[in-house]
Amino acid sequence: MTRTRASFFRILLTATILTLLAVVLGTACEVTEEDVPTPTGDPGAGVPVMVEEGVPGVSDSRILFGQSAAFSGPAQALGQAMRLGIQTAFHEQNEKGGVYERMLELTTLDDQYEPHLAYSNTLNLINREHVFALIGEVGTPTSRSASPLANAENVPFIAPFTGADFLRESELENVVNLRASYHQEAEEMVARLTEDLGITRVAVMYQNDSYGQSGLDGVVDALRQRGLEPVAYWYYQRNSDAVKAAVFNIVEANPEAIIMIGAYAPVAKAITVVREDIAPIFMAVSFVGSNALAQELGPDGVGVYVTQVVPLPDDTSVPAVVAYRAALKAFDANAVPGFVSLEGYLAGRLAIVGLEKCGRDVSRDCFLDVLRNSGTIDLNGLTLQYGPGDNQGSDAVFVTVIGDDGKYHLVNSLAGAR
Repeated sequence: MTRTRASFFRILLTATILTLLAVVLGTACEVTEEDVPTPTGDPGAGVPVMVEEGVPGVSDSRILFGQSAAFSGPAQALGQAMRLGIQTAFHEQNEKGGVYERMLELTTLDDQYEPHLAYSNTLNLINREHVFALIGEVGTPTSRSASPLANAENVPFIAPFTGADFLRESELENVVNLRASYHQEAEEMVARLTEDLGITRVAVMYQNDSYGQSGLDGVVDALRQRGLEPVAYWYYQRNSDAVKAAVFNIVEANPEAIIMIGAYAPVAKAITVVREDIAPIFMAVSFVGSNALAQELGPDGVGVYVTQVVPLPDDTSVPAVVAYRAALKAFDANAVPGFVSLEGYLAGRLAIVGLEKCGRDVSRDCFLDVLRNSGTIDLNGLTLQYGPGDNQGSDAVFVTVIGDDGKYHLVNSLAGAR
């Protein structure tokens, strides 16, 4: 063997040994500072959180929650509103001294409503930021990539902003849902269309991912129970407003109603384009982002229906809404009340209930146990019901319509609303 070849094999052997040592010591997969997205939304965001003794995210003075959501891109209004609601609830509690003298904090990372970013954000929130729990994940495709990571580490996954069925599986012991499912929203839509108006020709426009598919499945199931099927269904790509192909195929079928499973920007564009040819009834699920949809449509929004899973944010006959509006004003006097931030506020209040029930010696196991096994939880008059095999607190679905004033109004019957 020549000296050159001998040197080569010595270098190769040394490199192999060092690599094996790195793996053993746990450094081979270490995420560098440059690889980590910068947290946003809190003072001191971006500063690495020190690993504390005992329960992750819990110290003598604070409890840290984490959120991955869309804070930029076409769906940013959803993430921003959900964060606003959670921060409002935390601020309200902190003004009262926190929970057992611990201040509640929220650190957030922008996933742009993209699953791969939600995955990396969740890894960072769990392993780098060492959050106590994850809260308010926005979206089905993002939750699908993030929730298995949380489940593997038994990190609480609280009140995701999605009605997807996979998060309601009984074996997911770390997931606590607040809202009704997309299947329940779809059932209410189809019931109102068929029973109130006698409509049988229903089309569906859906987002081409797990969110859209979940909503489409719900509509198909609801129609099938009535001996019907969609006259057409077509998709558009997530994080785009390229809806012309979907509109063309749906308009060709001349439906009486179109159910929209999408976000506010593409749904608004589709409604505008469809109306150039036909005048069906439009219905959208709650994830659309009601405030943002109404703003996108402007005067053209009149008569568009949206199912909701929380009360009207201006219905002061509901004590929870009164509390939300007061807390929102105290946190941000310029913030406009909305359905999504109300849901975020309720998510924050739900987390606070779990912390309070656990007492000073809070742990993840206790937190999950009291939320999932307390039976009835009262959030200022809004009742959530959990139990064995049931990790969804509310089954409530409300039908609303955009009125001439640009605001949403409750609808008891579509027949009376036309």
